[in-house]
Amino acid sequence: MKIKFLIAGTLSLFSATVFAQKSELNTAQTEYDKYETFRQNKAMASMAGTSINTAKAAIDKASADSKTGVMPQTFALKSAIYGALAYNDTVATTSTPLYNTSLEAMKKAKELDTKGEYKKITDAANQYLAYYQLNRGVKDFQAKQYADAYKAFDFYRTAYPEDTTAIYYTGLAAINSQNIPVAITNYKKLVTTNYSRRADIYADLSNLYLMSKDTTAALNAVTEGVSKFPNNANLRGREVEIALQQGKQAEFVDKIEAAIANDPKNKTLYFYSGVAYGKIADSKDKAAKAAKDPAAKAAALKAKDEAINKAAAAYAKAVEIDPTYFDANLNMGYTLMTSAVDDYNTANKLPMSKQAEYKALMAKVNAAADKAKPYLEKAVELDPKSASALGNLRNYYIIKKDTVKTAEIKKRIDAIQ
Repeated sequence: MKIKFLIAGTLSLFSATVFAQKSELNTAQTEYDKYETFRQNKAMASMAGTSINTAKAAIDKASADSKTGVMPQTFALKSAIYGALAYNDTVATTSTPLYNTSLEAMKKAKELDTKGEYKKITDAANQYLAYYQLNRGVKDFQAKQYADAYKAFDFYRTAYPEDTTAIYYTGLAAINSQNIPVAITNYKKLVTTNYSRRADIYADLSNLYLMSKDTTAALNAVTEGVSKFPNNANLRGREVEIALQQGKQAEFVDKIEAAIANDPKNKTLYFYSGVAYGKIADSKDKAAKAAKDPAAKAAALKAKDEAINKAAAAYAKAVEIDPTYFDANLNMGYTLMTSAVDDYNTANKLPMSKQAEYKALMAKVNAAADKAKPYLEKAVELDPKSASALGNLRNYYIIKKDTVKTAEIKKRIDAIQ
């Protein structure tokens, strides 16, 4: 009887201990549920704080018990409770241990919960951890700790793979940490979503490809963007610019004109138009020099002149829109001076017997140079240290046979270089 009594007593004592720790687990669950309810109402913030702290005390006791401490519910609750505490703690030194504890508990909960009974709780924990990392990522980014910001944002993105903010932040941090391949991956994903700034992302994506020296992919990206956002002047301008970099100026003249028609006050588009026609003029000049047939040579030279005239008209329009547009003034002056310099060199090669022809050609040269002068001077005014601008203006004075001005500008160029 004594033996039976002792066994019964032992069993009774054991059951009481299990019940006590199970009670702690129940308390943790109850208080956590209260917290989730209270936190929705700012007026109940104090009650929410009391509940989550009570839940922590209870789950710590349940976790310390050899029986309840290995239960999947315990790990799930611990991950959610500690996750909530970490999210609400804005001090890194105290929130980080809470975050780490929550993360480890969540991993263990998922490992043990083979039936998914506590998935709702671990999902809540994951949400807290994700938003904790989002906030941490913002702070790291603001502190220019871009590699850490990327890791934080990527955790958030993993938790919410379709969240456009998550994808954008992750890609942006990757760019700033020089992780271009990862940035491209995220931006490629972002343009397939309903993100409100997709047009800008297409432009950024093209830039990322250019940084990777993949001009084909850059052009494809921006062309796709134009097809989705045909009225976006920035994308059209980027398409033209990249096309020029690839030497496809002739193919994109129509696109440039379409972009200008869509945005007739965009000075940059006119500038790109001028550049495109300038490139065409260069190609026709090469064709003329290589042509052996007089007719072919004449046709190439005619096409060159037409392209130069169109380039000049485009630059003139850009300058009309913005008289302080340095690049347009520079290129306009250069374009007008190109034919003047060519004719000047041709005139100086004429024999003495062709004075009439020489005078006629020099009259043409002086007229072109005088037309270019305002743009040449404006370019130098806008950027006095531009060797290109000074060099163009020096050519003007060479044509005018002004040796004093020529020498003066040469000194300025020498001082720069």
